[in-house]
Amino acid sequence: MSDDRVFTYNGGAVPPGETQNIRYGISETYLGDPVRIPVTIVNGARDGPTVFLTAASHGDELNGIEVVREVAHEWDLDDLAGTLVCLPVLNVPGFLAQQRYLPVYDRDLNRSFPGKPGSTSSKRMAHRIYENFIAPCDFGLDFHTSTRGRTNMLHVRADMADAGVHRLAMAFGSKVIIDSDGPGGTLRGEATADGIPTITIEMGEAHRFQRPLIDDALGGVRSVFAEYGLLETDTVRWPGWRTIIAGAGEKTWLRADSGGIVDTHFESGSLVREGERIATITNPFKQDAVGVEAPFTGLLIGLLENPVVYPGNPLCHLVEIDEAVRRAIETGDAPTPVGQPEPSEPRD
Repeated sequence: MSDDRVFTYNGGAVPPGETQNIRYGISETYLGDPVRIPVTIVNGARDGPTVFLTAASHGDELNGIEVVREVAHEWDLDDLAGTLVCLPVLNVPGFLAQQRYLPVYDRDLNRSFPGKPGSTSSKRMAHRIYENFIAPCDFGLDFHTSTRGRTNMLHVRADMADAGVHRLAMAFGSKVIIDSDGPGGTLRGEATADGIPTITIEMGEAHRFQRPLIDDALGGVRSVFAEYGLLETDTVRWPGWRTIIAGAGEKTWLRADSGGIVDTHFESGSLVREGERIATITNPFKQDAVGVEAPFTGLLIGLLENPVVYPGNPLCHLVEIDEAVRRAIETGDAPTPVGQPEPSEPRD
């Protein structure tokens, strides 16, 4: 057996044709008990790329957990060409507390990669994860949701200037791709800088499973597997239409200029036209209404769910689209606006 077909990590190895479910220690609690993350490694009998699937680096972002679990434990992987490294819950302490950040000085695990031994608790955890399960991979998919109180249309965030990332993002087959560098310390940013093309998939809201989004994301994973030959039975999907948002002027977060209670007039994923009212803010007496209008025609890829705001709070994430995409949406399967009065800050 060739050594380069055995997936090794500090403490174990997975030969070709075998699957291992492990709980890998990355830290310790205040009581000295181990903090372990669940990891499933599926090493196919046939040669192919090594791919990581990660979720819940923010502990309350649950949709991606189900995506990773279903790929690892419900898909038929008998003919897999390559190796899958499935990490459904990176931030176990945050997951147990059902909060975004590590409950250790509120540090953000997804600003701590690639980590550093001998540093802060979050960077030590990130280092253990990265060195054992990310660094050996050829590319990866990192699943996120919006933060609490907001929701995201399913979309990909990727550094499209990187050829490997470009191929991966296009293969996933989402309708919207936000072209941006991964912020420093993020898993996708640091892995890509290390030559491991990685994309972020944003999908839905925190604290819940949303089945339509999970199924859509699973379709994206199958499409990626087809592109890279991991599963021969799958095909690369075409989403019907696609827009790549590249410039800073093509996207904006609209923010509340007054505090109050918000009535939103569209759903996440809706097409809105320049000048249309997206939301209305009123006081408890339904007085002093303040309308929030679209500054340009675009798609609402992120939207407030918790209907109360202070001045400066984000209301929605709007991205600009061209005329061809607008026509495709109008004649295709674009979401329908709801409750119209007339005819996250983005973060990995």
